[in-house]
Amino acid sequence: MSSDPVVGVDLSARRSPVDPEAEVLVRAVDVSKKFASYHRRATSLKERLVRRPRGVADTFWALRGVSVDVRRGETVGLMGPNGSGKSTLLKVLSGILRPNEGSVLTVGRVASLLELGAGFDGELTGRENIYLNSALLGVPRAETDARFNEIVEFSELGEFIEFPVKTYSSGMYVRLGFSVAVHVDPDILIVDEVLAVGDAAFQRKCLDRIEMFQRQGKTILFVSHSAGLIEELCTRAVLLDHGQVIFDGLPRHAVARLNHVLGVDRAATSDSELASVSDLRIVDPASRLPIDEYQCGSSILVLATIEWKQSLEQLAKVSLHFNTASQSAVIEVAPRWHEVPVDEVRRGRTEVEWLIEELPDLPGDFTLNLGVYTLEILIAHGRLDNLRLRGASQRVAPGALRLTRVEPGTP
Repeated sequence: MSSDPVVGVDLSARRSPVDPEAEVLVRAVDVSKKFASYHRRATSLKERLVRRPRGVADTFWALRGVSVDVRRGETVGLMGPNGSGKSTLLKVLSGILRPNEGSVLTVGRVASLLELGAGFDGELTGRENIYLNSALLGVPRAETDARFNEIVEFSELGEFIEFPVKTYSSGMYVRLGFSVAVHVDPDILIVDEVLAVGDAAFQRKCLDRIEMFQRQGKTILFVSHSAGLIEELCTRAVLLDHGQVIFDGLPRHAVARLNHVLGVDRAATSDSELASVSDLRIVDPASRLPIDEYQCGSSILVLATIEWKQSLEQLAKVSLHFNTASQSAVIEVAPRWHEVPVDEVRRGRTEVEWLIEELPDLPGDFTLNLGVYTLEILIAHGRLDNLRLRGASQRVAPGALRLTRVEPGTP
């Protein structure tokens, strides 16, 4: 899955830790929500009026026993596969849906942006809908009067504010809805994936406003399929699957767990009858502990094990290179090949360690590939996906890297 943020804004360094004793503003306790799906419905008006069949219904539980606490100042991202219950949970927390079981408590003013046009009356103008939405959120008219110009300016709708919203595009809906939501001084801001509809410039404005809310200690919940955005914005992430919470903790750990659920774990290998690659990982050269975040220009140590399934009569070669989703060009570690002598290419294991003294300039996500070749034919392959490099510029600068072969066991 892609983990690029909507726009390249790195807010993680500016996040302040949340007080673990801070007041709980959102609490869900054993929340369950079910929906009914009918297989057979009336097919004619006569059947509806005379027979009035009820049909056969299946009960679908969108949420089962969900318990979540969100404290003042937290920014919590909801993640999960499609149909996992993320949007349903937001609607329950917002009060749009009532749970069939369990309870929900919210403290303070809640502003939510969950669906395009939710809370809008298509026949009313943008101006009239601003006042309608503000009233629904409990904002006095005098307060709306005072903030009206700011709301219109932020939305960038201009003269369209006097047009009926039924004439608006999806992007205009998002602009108006988000602008109202962030200008009513909410204690809790709840946002669904609808921000993905807006253009890049407006998304940047929205993220800037979210950053301001974070500095003010506001509580924010949002759904996003962008793992990068979750990692950069959130102090915590909750992972849902089949309507249940399967992880609640650090965003980067939630992303790794989601990749596992989706079957796109970072490590991927392919092998042949001759060899296979196992235990491919990246560690800190000094401590040899796993690295979760990578910085441009820093050093890393790539470890791998080559399993030789049979002895070979010729030497083998091992290569290591990077590539990115945004650029097809591959940056190769120099020297390109490391040759494995014939006497090492025999049934058993070969431990390989590659010291990369300076990570290349790869913005966003990158993939590290290790290939094992013989006679220029790939016989085994290891890959680490969704590695995120921070501190890089917005362009890739191809260039050779210094590489040092480290013998196993060398301190």
